[in-house]
Amino acid sequence: MWLQLICQTSKEMEPLVSEAAENMGAASITLSDAGDKPVLEPLPNETPLWDEIVITILFREEEKQLIDQLQSQLEANKEHWQISNISQEVLEEQQWERLWMDDFHPMQFGENLWIYPSWSEIPEDESIKIKLDPGLAFGSGTHPTTALCLEWLDQNPPQGKSVIDYGCGSGILAMAAIKLGATHVVATDIDPQALTATKDNQQKNDIAESDIHGCLPKALPKDPVDLMLANILCGPLIELAEELCSLTKSGGKIVLSGILEEQMELLKESYSVHCDDIQFATMEGWVRMAATVR
Repeated sequence: MWLQLICQTSKEMEPLVSEAAENMGAASITLSDAGDKPVLEPLPNETPLWDEIVITILFREEEKQLIDQLQSQLEANKEHWQISNISQEVLEEQQWERLWMDDFHPMQFGENLWIYPSWSEIPEDESIKIKLDPGLAFGSGTHPTTALCLEWLDQNPPQGKSVIDYGCGSGILAMAAIKLGATHVVATDIDPQALTATKDNQQKNDIAESDIHGCLPKALPKDPVDLMLANILCGPLIELAEELCSLTKSGGKIVLSGILEEQMELLKESYSVHCDDIQFATMEGWVRMAATVR
């Protein structure tokens, strides 16, 4: 059994509450969003926080006296530390690894593309399969932006084409492109950890080292490719419009995601200067844009 103390505070006051918990010997401190303000794709080494934060502080069952002392301290500083909704809960011991694994199942994208966690039984059939576990780098197929890109790849296999995966994260789109017939993929990301994750996942899927080349954006080869994939965010996509299009051959395809529905027109305006046949698809409030580069 475990005991947890839960309270809500502001971003400015969170360090004071966390420090008090650390000083009392808490086993763990978890921060989560108290409202509905998602943190999207922070830069490397950034730790962005929400304006209002729920802090969950964990103690061992035998440390009841410590958690009570901490609660008293928080109550005494409630007004100064902007604390609200203080409560204690009993948390039963659980098999966390099992629960984590139960959250991830094989996922199908389009007609023929599947993502399998490593612990799943993988059928011997003609479908395209990628083995991928959730990790530190973004991209496991569970987010609509990734799903939209995977569906496009399934419907438009890049057979015999060169590809850039801009903002590769876990390497999921790069691997899907190779599995669907691409001749070579350059996977790039501003986060070196993403390049490491891509390489690891490439090896786990028995994809030849020469098929996917990982690099930071500043080291991108300048030769244009047949297909540009970029699943990042609307702001960077707009800033990179000219560069992404210049890295794509005339007549080549560019597929963008990480866009909210209300950002569609902004993106269309930026890319209509360089592209024709701009088309959008939506899923759960997120958007994919596909276009042909002039």
